[in-house]
Amino acid sequence: MGAAATALMHLPFLRGYGYFRDELYYLACARELDFGYVDHPPLSIALLWLVRRTLGESVVALRWVPALAHALTVAIAACTARALGGGRAAQVLAMLATALAPVYLGLSSFYSMNALDLALWGASTLFLVRVLQEDDSKSWVALGATLGLALLNKLGALWLIAGMGGGLLLTRRDLLRTRAPWLTLLGALACGAPYLLWQMKHGWPTVAFLRGATQSKMAEVSWAGFLFGQIEMMHPLVAPIWLAGLGYLAIASRGRLRPVPIAYLAMFALLALSGKSRASYLAPYYTVLLAAGSVAVDGLRRRWVRPLVIVVVALGGVATAPLALPILPVHRYLAYARALGVAPATEEKKHVGALPQLYADMHGWDAVVAAVARAYATLEPEERSQAGIFTANYGEAGAVDLLGPSRGLPRAISGHNNYGLWGPRGVRGDVLLAVVSPRDRGRLDALFEEVTPVTPLSCGLCMPYEAESWVYRCRKPRVSLAAAWPSLIHYD
Repeated sequence: MGAAATALMHLPFLRGYGYFRDELYYLACARELDFGYVDHPPLSIALLWLVRRTLGESVVALRWVPALAHALTVAIAACTARALGGGRAAQVLAMLATALAPVYLGLSSFYSMNALDLALWGASTLFLVRVLQEDDSKSWVALGATLGLALLNKLGALWLIAGMGGGLLLTRRDLLRTRAPWLTLLGALACGAPYLLWQMKHGWPTVAFLRGATQSKMAEVSWAGFLFGQIEMMHPLVAPIWLAGLGYLAIASRGRLRPVPIAYLAMFALLALSGKSRASYLAPYYTVLLAAGSVAVDGLRRRWVRPLVIVVVALGGVATAPLALPILPVHRYLAYARALGVAPATEEKKHVGALPQLYADMHGWDAVVAAVARAYATLEPEERSQAGIFTANYGEAGAVDLLGPSRGLPRAISGHNNYGLWGPRGVRGDVLLAVVSPRDRGRLDALFEEVTPVTPLSCGLCMPYEAESWVYRCRKPRVSLAAAWPSLIHYD
């Protein structure tokens, strides 16, 4: 019931404020199906390819998947609580905390690999619990399969594998003396073999992406800030539950479950000490901690505590839901956020406007395409047949690719991430419409003799760096676009 209720909770809000930036890019990747991409493994894109083929490319079609992934995560939380010996109250609390956690709501509000990560990590930790309790072959096989899928979905699964391995090494070396964990590891890594071969073929672009994102995109964060981020993203009122879960797992079953909290602490230390990790990188692991904490609450002698905690978690989660899920009209959201004293936020080195990045990146895409269409209309008829559209980032390029054909626009090109890997796509560059910030106009002047500003994007509630961008008409190239392309690629 909890899983079904979670899916139904998302249903009225699937459209949200429109396409999210990454969704536009993911759709572009799904049109170019491959064994890997610059910034993510292939699983989420392969699934999106199937969604496109069966349901289409509408916002609603895309967002059924993250909604169902969230519902599955809620069901996994209940199963984990039951596996840990929790009764009905523990399972209800685990489902409630998982359903209303702000970061889970946010990651499930749009299509990306992150929503799938919630379910895959949750399933992996559930099977880890069963392995530690029973050491049966079926659980080991299931653990290897879910870890393999998690690795095909997002490279963050490497932290999970390392954390679990560290937990076993420190507290359950008896299991490491058997073949099962090693075969499990081998099976999980084998799932990533196609992606590894793709990396080798293309010169390890993901290594360059990770380096670029760390240097130019990720904001600095102290270990204290990282800890505060964990409390904030899971909801401050829920912190006592997952902290209790850490303690419960350390002592339950005569210490046999200690690899679970050890894995969390190892990953926390690794990410916090890096100084440039998002708090949300650890989000998928909290399903098992919330389940364990719910069992701990269920076991308290004072029975009145259980309904009190359930009510507090429910009310607290509902109160913060509009901050993570696009429930309210924008003007009401702005008023609500001001009333709560919540300022617009981002985890990246970017300035935000009136909206947090999560919501700002759902705005402005129609305006971007409309501006490009206006600029395209200024070209001579003979120029349009050979004109290319170049954008500064994959969101703009994805918007042109999805929304542009109805306006008669050609496909976009960009140097950003996998668009950079795809190259100029046959565009010669004799005439180019470039969507860039005025601060980057110098790069256009270096490539073209004639660079003319045509129209601003004027996208209102979008991210400020989008709102300040212009469409430039570029003619008379100094060098061929193919020769200039390596200098236009940026992986971040």
